[in-house]
This record gives sequence, C-alpha cells and structure tokens, in this order.
Amino acid sequence: MSVIAAVWWWLATPVMLAHAPIDPAAKLDCVSYAPFRNDQTPLNPDLIVRPEQIQEDLIEIAKISQCVRTYSVDNGLDKVPELASRVGLKVLLGVWIGNGRLKNATLIDTAVSLARDYPGVIRAIIVGNEVLLHGDMTPSDLGELIRSVKARVSVPVTYADVWEYWLRYREVADDVDFVTIHVLPYWENFPVRAEAAAAHVAAIEKRVALAFPGKEILIGETGWPSMGRMREGALPSRTDQARVISEILGIAKRENFHVNLIEAYDAPWKRQWEGTVGGNWGLFDGDNRKLKYPPGVAISNYPFWKLQMGSGMALAISVFAAAGLTLRRRPWTPRLTSWIAVGMSATTAGVLLGMAAEKVYYESFGVSGWLGWGSLLAAGTASPVLCATALMSGRSLPTFLELIGPREGRTNSVATLLLGLALTVTTLMAAETALGFLFDPRWRDFPFAGLSMAAVPFLTLTLLNRPKSGTRPVAETIFVALFAATALYATFNEGPDNWQALWTAAAYLLLGATLWQARCIAVAGITTIVPADISEVGLSRESGRIQSDRSRVRSRADAAG
Repeated sequence: MSVIAAVWWWLATPVMLAHAPIDPAAKLDCVSYAPFRNDQTPLNPDLIVRPEQIQEDLIEIAKISQCVRTYSVDNGLDKVPELASRVGLKVLLGVWIGNGRLKNATLIDTAVSLARDYPGVIRAIIVGNEVLLHGDMTPSDLGELIRSVKARVSVPVTYADVWEYWLRYREVADDVDFVTIHVLPYWENFPVRAEAAAAHVAAIEKRVALAFPGKEILIGETGWPSMGRMREGALPSRTDQARVISEILGIAKRENFHVNLIEAYDAPWKRQWEGTVGGNWGLFDGDNRKLKYPPGVAISNYPFWKLQMGSGMALAISVFAAAGLTLRRRPWTPRLTSWIAVGMSATTAGVLLGMAAEKVYYESFGVSGWLGWGSLLAAGTASPVLCATALMSGRSLPTFLELIGPREGRTNSVATLLLGLALTVTTLMAAETALGFLFDPRWRDFPFAGLSMAAVPFLTLTLLNRPKSGTRPVAETIFVALFAATALYATFNEGPDNWQALWTAAAYLLLGATLWQARCIAVAGITTIVPADISEVGLSRESGRIQSDRSRVRSRADAAG
C-alpha cells in the first residue's frame, strides 16, 4: 500500500507557476473560439448554434481575453460580432475557405456584410485557414481572393497558415495587411518539448519577421494540449499546458509580439480528425465550461488523485484477499515466489488503475471507443484477481483452443473460463491497437496503463504455473509475432524520448512472452491442453486429478486407434 500511496503522491504533486497562465487582471490579447459542445460539429452543415449558447461562452471569455478569433461565419457564427459587442470583445473574423467556389463566395459575402455592420468590433478578417497546407487552393488563386475582399472592406485583411507555408509561398504576403502564422510546438515535424516550447515560438516569430520586413506578424495559433498521446518528447498534460501558456505570454510581452492562443474551450468534435490530443487544447474545460487554471490555484496533472489512489488500494487488497481465500480451500503452503507474484500484480494494478480509468474517460470516443477501452479496463482490473486465484490453486493460463477449440478439449471450469475471457479481451484489444500503430499511428493513444495491468499478472502466472510439454498453438504464435513487430516498430517510429511508446512496447512484449509459453497436444485429432505440473508445489490431490485427466486422454486415443 505504501508503494501505491507514494507513487500517487508523486504523480499528483501540484505546480505553482510564478505567473498564472490565465489572469483576469492581465487579459489575453486574443483566443480562438468555436462554440460547438458535446455532439455538435461544424461537419454538420445543417447545425445552427443557438445565440444563447454563444452568449454564455463569450461572457466567460470576456473575463480573461480582449478578443476572440473565429474560423467561419456559418453554423450560427455570424452572430459572434453582435454578441461580442455586448460583452466588450473584439473579433478576428475568420472565413473558412475550401475548394468550393460558390460556398466561398457566400461566406465571403457574409463576412463583408458583418465587417460593414460592426467596424468597431471586427479587428480584421482572416480569409482562409491553412488552405495552402491542405492543398485546397493555389497561392495565386488565394491571393486573388484576398485582394477581392480587401477591395470591399475597410478593416485589415490577412490569411492564416503554418509558419513553414508562409516561407514556402512568400508571394502571399504581398496581398495581406499583416502576416498570421501558426506555431504549434507539439505538432512540429520535429516535436518540441514543453520546456522549450516558448523559446521555439519566439524564435519562429523572429525568423518570419526577418522574412517579411515591414509586415506585422501575428501568431494566430499557439498553445499546448492538456491530454493525449506523446509525440517524441512532447507530452500533453495539464501542468505542461499551463507552463507553456504562461511562458509564451511572458516572452511575447517581453519581446513585444502578439499572440492568439488556441483555444478557448476543449473541442470534442476535433477528436474525429486528430484523436484525443486534438480535443484538449482549451483553456476552459469542454464539459463544465469552467476555467482549467484559476489564478492562485496550484495545478496538478491528477486533480482527483485521492479517489484514484483509494480505488487502486481497494483493488490491491482484493488481489491479496482472492489469494488468501483460495488458500483456505487448499491444504498446502504456497511457494514464496507465488506470493511475490501476487504482490507484483497487486501493486502494479493498484498504481495503474486510476491512471487507466482516467485514460478511458478522456480517450474513449464514440460507442466503439467506450466499448473497447472499457473492456480493456475491465480485463485489466479482473486479471490480477483471477491470476492470484489461479496461482494459489495451481491452475495455468488457458490457451485459446481450450476456450473456443473443439468441444472435446474445452475447459468446463468457470474459474478458467473467466481467466480465459480476461486474456482474450486483453489480447484482442492489444492486437487492435498494435495494428493501428503499424498502419495509422499518428492519432493513436498508447494503452500502456490498462495493458500493463493485465500483462504483468498473466506473465507471472505463466512463468510459475506453465505447461511443461506440447506444441505452441498457431493463434498464440500469430499474436506473438504481431506484438513483437509492433514493439520494435513503435520504438523506432516514436523515438527514444517517447516514454509512452516505450512503455506500451514493453507491455506488448510482456503479453507476447505470456502467449509464447502456451502449449497444447493433439491426440487422434483431438486438441488437448497440457496443464501445469502442479505436483511441484505439493498438490497431491491436483496431481492425481491431472494424472486421471491424462489417462482419459490416452483412453480416447486408444479408442480412436
């Protein structure tokens, strides 16, 4: 228990920054805003967000910022200038440009009309967001569109894109009133650690300013995610998000450049495009719409750590209780290694349960996501308990053939079936994530916590109560090859700085090592599982049962002959 308590105390150690990331006494220059909540998404062309919903958000934003940046004028966002004027906010009005000329023209007409109606509210119009990055328009066509808008409005006009694309297509700068660049250290081709993020933003601002002398440079997007997968050494976390924002604002003030933070609210709808990390860049929580980092409050990566620690301790106690209750029905004294294995499983599960549960909450997207991650958490929670019982009763881990193979070779033991179910769920979820890391890894979250909760007890059970003879089943062999290949590829692809990837790779290898130990024999067309040689632990009654089982197998073979 002391180990579990010590680990959670260390994980939850709060951080008090020298300067609060968000301070109502020193309002932000500007922050990106999209009003979509819950299942709302801009991908739904028929969605019109209620003005009352937008008004609620803008009232809260006005407490911390002077301005909001929007990205389009459809889905009800055309109401933002009017509503912003009521709470004293300025607006960087975005026009979402795609490859549809008619839609582009309609949105531009709306933006021009708004600029004429609210000249004191709209600071500038941003024509297009990362159009060149997405390949939706050529630089010449984009320049023509920008010039047409400038001719119709009296407010400044700009275009926003990743800083590299401004340097690649410098001619676009001739058509804008100021240059709007996106600098996102986490998403760089070579990801930047949180510790170096602010310095990176300042360095890029200087580099772009040198490329476009005489043009004002606005950093139109910068920030850090609070949740999601690592990219090399770039770790999304609550404390890192707060630190990066605080340091960026500090260096921007010292070096006198303007910053628009991304973004006001967490955006669940972005997870469809960018995974968990895409939906967690907000200064406000997306569910309760509350500020994540109130000034004067210490920041912790695990604000509910006491509940998480308590749940882990309860699970650890359950593991030891399962082992003890099993022994009451067995007239023998287990080996010391069995108790060590139980202790390892209980401690691992106790430390990781709270972390795994939090990952399920934040990383489950859609019904399939909740079912998948929830099933892995359930298997990871049940595995140490079931393995403790198996260790003390002398049972080995079943093979898949014993669970779903020919009827003659299937197990009838309820305890073995439950253990096999946990193994099956863990293996299938591990295989699904492994295939994702091999073929589409960019948005994938690493299942290191839930997977380790199951892999550790499975391996200890297999090492202590393993079969002694027979051949390795084909299914297990295939899974072992998949996990080994994924572990090697993920380690190489993610790099040595990504501890989430390394941990996940290690969990794959532990599960693969477990499956590698599986053994079964085939007699006269009947596949039979070879159980552990329990006589080594002094179970004379179990040994007699095993001998009887083997005699029945030989009798079947003789009859078949």
